[in-house]
Amino acid sequence: MKIVPGEVPTPKLHGYLLSAVAPRPIAFASTLDSEGRPNLSPYSFFNVFSANPPIAIFSPARRVRDNTTKHTLHNADATKEVVINIVNHSIVQQMSLSSTEYAEGVSEFEKSGLTPIESELVKPFRVREAPVQLECKVRDIVALGNEGGAGNLIICEVVLMHINDDVLGEDGRIDPFKIDLVSRMGGNWYCRANGDALFEVPKPLSTLGIGVDQIPEPIRLSDILSGNDLGKLGNVESLPNETEVNDYKLEELAELFLEFEDDSAALEQALHQKAKALLKEDKNIEAWKTLLAYND
Repeated sequence: MKIVPGEVPTPKLHGYLLSAVAPRPIAFASTLDSEGRPNLSPYSFFNVFSANPPIAIFSPARRVRDNTTKHTLHNADATKEVVINIVNHSIVQQMSLSSTEYAEGVSEFEKSGLTPIESELVKPFRVREAPVQLECKVRDIVALGNEGGAGNLIICEVVLMHINDDVLGEDGRIDPFKIDLVSRMGGNWYCRANGDALFEVPKPLSTLGIGVDQIPEPIRLSDILSGNDLGKLGNVESLPNETEVNDYKLEELAELFLEFEDDSAALEQALHQKAKALLKEDKNIEAWKTLLAYND
């Protein structure tokens, strides 16, 4: 399928974009209007873009159906202040309820049952139930267009960050399991970042991986090993030497070699299967020893 923007209706393009670029974090934005009345609304066009200075950007887009703009945009423009509350699973339903388009001046805090608490450096309220709250000053607002669906980038500088101690691990950092974040997918779908959905990928910043191109062709073209498996194999700095491979072959792989001593093709397949299982456990060097133990 190919889609050329401008050749499909905006709602259809909007749906494809939001389903493809996901999951997206949620800016649960708290603002005050010019009369001091609170507004609370979620936006999934959101992320952080700088740490020094600390900058977060979210975008209340113009409504596709009638090209109107949102209260959050008006408030942020008028007061230059906003609190971005981070959404986790314990408040996802209340957050969703707050997205209802109530009349101007109606408090989404009251409608959603969430608790407003005073901020320290800005006037908009924080959401007490949110695990993290970012008090922000609005640095700039960039309008991306005048038609329905056009975004308005609200560029915020974080001036104070509040973190609930309950989501911290023993190392003082935010524990991804404790914070239990949620994010937006396409349509009515959300994603919960917990349980089996969480996994670690070591960053190749302190090491120089050999790269997939340096993996021997019979391994690189394996019909058992996936692209992710090859990525792990290519992220080692050096391969185990011949002595290490032979020792591992005698200690850990002897039964496999005995079982398939008369069928080299089956042996290669079995070794690749074992290496794949080792890679799943992040035993990358052991996987390499297993793969290098095979000699056609």
